[in-house]
Amino acid sequence: SAPKFRADELHPAQPGSAAQGAAAQSSSAPGSWDAVTLGRVEPRSGEIKIAAPLPGGRIAEVLVKANEDVFAGELLVRLDDEEALARVAEAEAQVALHKRARNDQSAPAASADRRKAEDAAADFERSLADARSALDKTTADWRAGSAPKADLDAARSAVSHAQDRLRERHDALAKLKASADTPLPTRLEGELNIAQAEWRMAQAAFEKTQIRAPADGVVLRVGARKGELAVPTVEPVLLVMGDVSALRVRAEVNEQDIGRIRAGQSVLAGAAAFHGREFNGKVSSVARVVGPSRINSGDPRKFNDVDVLEVVVDLPDPGPLLVGEQVDVYFKSEHSDAAETQ
Repeated sequence: SAPKFRADELHPAQPGSAAQGAAAQSSSAPGSWDAVTLGRVEPRSGEIKIAAPLPGGRIAEVLVKANEDVFAGELLVRLDDEEALARVAEAEAQVALHKRARNDQSAPAASADRRKAEDAAADFERSLADARSALDKTTADWRAGSAPKADLDAARSAVSHAQDRLRERHDALAKLKASADTPLPTRLEGELNIAQAEWRMAQAAFEKTQIRAPADGVVLRVGARKGELAVPTVEPVLLVMGDVSALRVRAEVNEQDIGRIRAGQSVLAGAAAFHGREFNGKVSSVARVVGPSRINSGDPRKFNDVDVLEVVVDLPDPGPLLVGEQVDVYFKSEHSDAAETQ
């Protein structure tokens, strides 16, 4: 039967406490619930909070909005990158100078393969950087409606192809360097290698100004504003995203009730916005550590000294539930599960 009580009505001061369990036992379905507590709906991936990797960077452009789908590697926020681009250009010029000097020096026949492998790896590193830049431009055009989806797909494929080819070149170079037959680099070859490494460092610093999506998902919240300084802290963050193809509930069970919670346990969830509607779920994971509550931590009715155990509940059919929504979570007892299967 549907739950006929709400967790916060049972014991407002201590949601999920033993007092709630006693109230549950005296409800219209005695013995049906092992524990009752509060939880919040979250994406299957959890909330992915994206902060700035560098302190003091000014936000130059915010390229996405809330509720937009994004793909792994998509450029979400661009920080001021003029200085970083200048350093990349300087490093490229140094590479060109040292490469010309190296090429003017005759190379021993035994080192020709290594030179070729080093040049191939460097070329594909630049090809990958160019492919990412082209993808960023194509993505912006696609979001603006001036480029077809086919162009975006092609640009993404080009980045993936460049990554695969670069990995192959790095593997081939590593095998050559590990060979006892390969001679050590000459002075000019060593100087070129140093210049190549400085270019990689400059390129990595530039990439830190390009805030990209770490995975496929949906932008849940956007906190970045053009012109603001980006601070590498947990709060406030630039964006929050997640995989909402499936939802789950993160609940907090009072430590007095944790002995009755187990993985695979059946659960019912209910939300105030959808009164009378039940959402079935199962416990997918139970934390191994007890700590302070984080759900509704600003509620003045809650005691600060009540420790809880985090429990994650998968919802096969979340229906209209939304990320961030607070729900009541009812953990079914073993004998009620057994009665339902008979």
